[in-house]
Amino acid sequence: MMQSVDVAIIGGGMVGLTLAAALADTELRIAVIEGHLPEPELSPLPDVRVSALSRASERILRRVGAWQGMADRRISPYQQMDVWEQDSFAHICFDAQALSQPDLGHIVENRVIQLSLLDQIQKQHNVSLMAPVRCQQLAFGEHEAWLTLDNGQHLTAKLVVGADGANSWVRNQLSIPLTHWDYGHHALVANIRCAEPHQQTARQIFTPDGPLAFLPLAEPDLCSIVWSVSPEKAEALMAMTSDAFNHELTAAFDCRLGLCSLAGERQVVPLRMRYARDFVRDRVALIGDAAHTIHPLAGQGVNLGLLDAASLAETLSQLWRQDKDIGARQHLRYFERWRKAEAAKMIATMQAFRELFEGSHPAKKLLRDVGLLLANHAPGVKDQFMRRALGLSGDLPALAKA
Repeated sequence: MMQSVDVAIIGGGMVGLTLAAALADTELRIAVIEGHLPEPELSPLPDVRVSALSRASERILRRVGAWQGMADRRISPYQQMDVWEQDSFAHICFDAQALSQPDLGHIVENRVIQLSLLDQIQKQHNVSLMAPVRCQQLAFGEHEAWLTLDNGQHLTAKLVVGADGANSWVRNQLSIPLTHWDYGHHALVANIRCAEPHQQTARQIFTPDGPLAFLPLAEPDLCSIVWSVSPEKAEALMAMTSDAFNHELTAAFDCRLGLCSLAGERQVVPLRMRYARDFVRDRVALIGDAAHTIHPLAGQGVNLGLLDAASLAETLSQLWRQDKDIGARQHLRYFERWRKAEAAKMIATMQAFRELFEGSHPAKKLLRDVGLLLANHAPGVKDQFMRRALGLSGDLPALAKA
């Protein structure tokens, strides 16, 4: 059986589904191909994989109709952010009220975002969801790409979009080179009960082992943690008993919220930077983690991917209205330059932050302590930083603009 579509999106995660939802008002025929669908029923304890959504991401998800489904399930706004270094006088605080914002963002389980987007695309007349099914082969003609699926189905598409994650099958089929390096850290993620309420404040401490973030969830005493440590330290933390882990975590966090208690499972994710040399080829575009991955230091990875999706949707809509070939590389070059520049800026910023807070040399420690102190009190510096992090500035797609 052969089916012809205009856009075949490989990957039905948050980024791929956002692209499909953002094309709802077009006449483009879309197929979303996903190998695994999430369980629809949420457990009482939140999943350990969460994202910190910026204002730009919130706007995108509102405009594609997914936000209400997220709110009906489970989202956690936060009003403040505290950042400090262990054994130091350095401290900086960001406040939503000072920025005239309702909040600084939302902590949301990845599955909640994905389920809410699935709700939307299943209402769209122009989207076919193919799941659970995987791609087996990809070939190219002059004006279309040919896909073979593992259920025996065949597709032709004017454009194939790789939204299939860091180990992208689409990127690998085209042998697109990567600039990459290992951060030498793993991220340990878990849910934590705290003796003191989080007060809707996100907190991050820089320790000699690496940054440790406590992200506030809907329950007043429950936080999601992202603890960046060496692979050896991560292995040791995973092997500890719950009591030993709780003691280690409480000490690492300066006992800022009292005694910490593990709630549920721990998971470890290796941290690597990836940056594809090409975001587009003839008949192919890469978005999200298929194109780039960054350190979770500032929680911008998913936000960057959602902006990719909104930017590509905007580009494809314009090309379609102009009756241009949506899969031709020369027509997608603007999108590539746009998103490569934004991803490169974010990668460079995260690397600079990481290098600044790495190591315990007294001179370097004094430099960053003074820098944080000045940034906390210098007029406009904090505001500009947070405006960028919130997606209130920068080269934004229309869906992300106020």
